[in-house]
Amino acid sequence: MIPFLDLKAQYNSIKSEIDAAVLGVLASGQYILGEEVALLEQEFADYCNVKHAIAVNTGTSALHLSLLAAGVGPGDEVITVPFTFVATVSAICYAGPRPVFVDVEPVTLTMDPAQLESKITPRTKAIIPVHLYGQMADMDAIQAIADHYRIPVIEDACQAHGAQYRGARAGSLGASGCFSFYPGKNLGACGEGGIVVTNRDDQAKTMRMLRDWGQEQRYHHLLKGFNYRMDAIQGAILRIKLRHLEAWTEARRAHAGRYSSLLGRSTHLTTPVEKAGRRHVYHVYAIRSRDRDELQRVLSAEGIQSGLHYPIPVHLQQAHADLGYQAGDFPVSEAAAKEVLSLPIYPEMPAWHVDQVAAALEDAYVS
Repeated sequence: MIPFLDLKAQYNSIKSEIDAAVLGVLASGQYILGEEVALLEQEFADYCNVKHAIAVNTGTSALHLSLLAAGVGPGDEVITVPFTFVATVSAICYAGPRPVFVDVEPVTLTMDPAQLESKITPRTKAIIPVHLYGQMADMDAIQAIADHYRIPVIEDACQAHGAQYRGARAGSLGASGCFSFYPGKNLGACGEGGIVVTNRDDQAKTMRMLRDWGQEQRYHHLLKGFNYRMDAIQGAILRIKLRHLEAWTEARRAHAGRYSSLLGRSTHLTTPVEKAGRRHVYHVYAIRSRDRDELQRVLSAEGIQSGLHYPIPVHLQQAHADLGYQAGDFPVSEAAAKEVLSLPIYPEMPAWHVDQVAAALEDAYVS
């Protein structure tokens, strides 16, 4: 068996550090927000080279609060992409505006700036590019259009911890950047978690209140808020893991490079491309093939786990049929949904597992 992901391997590699951090929180009696979460916010803000970080309970909550802090609400429109995890669109719906989609680029599968301007209307109040699979979208082109129309850009960086665009960290280029700490992420909690980063003092203040029932101080509720607070145990665990993130990222990049070297000459599949000026952190290593379903069956028969990210674009999901989109509206996203296959990749993965997965794919075509 070659697992798609092995969270136990990561835990075992830093078990003593994690155990001590968790026991420290338990002994402190401070279980929600508190010192550990505050320190995580400071350290993650420093990592992203921004002024503020606001820790929350999920990446979805991070997106929701970013939209509210930007003044987005019912009657507005928010532009994003259909080729993403459904949470991107769910967060828009929570805030009240209508999601409006633009298709993705065929190489990076991130927002296509060439299609963006045509979707802007007087109701457009935010743009959410998704840094898919660990590679940032074309932020210069997107930001230039957004600046022209004075529309804030909110980065969905939930898969892009440590990714870079022309040397700038994911999350640092837009009005805010949103991250998920779901356990399988490059920086994952031992449970749920998320964070927003921003350089805007007013939005940071608003989001801090919104995550904690709208309180500026205890029992003084200035806003209608939410219970989006981070648990202190998750804050402590994430502080430990953040210290290892760069080493883990380089391990992911090494595995991705090995995959690309072994598979890059194949005429039957396409490997991911790291665009010039970007640092891909390979949350997912997704190949593309018209034989995707058969390849997944072959890998499964060999005891190799794989994933589909994502087999149905959001505009074709039954839950969002009310938006009125149809098959054919976003052809690049729809083609990718039928072709992408995510291969096993995680920092602790033995190099020979990469070789074995590549060999299994080669054998599938030979046979």
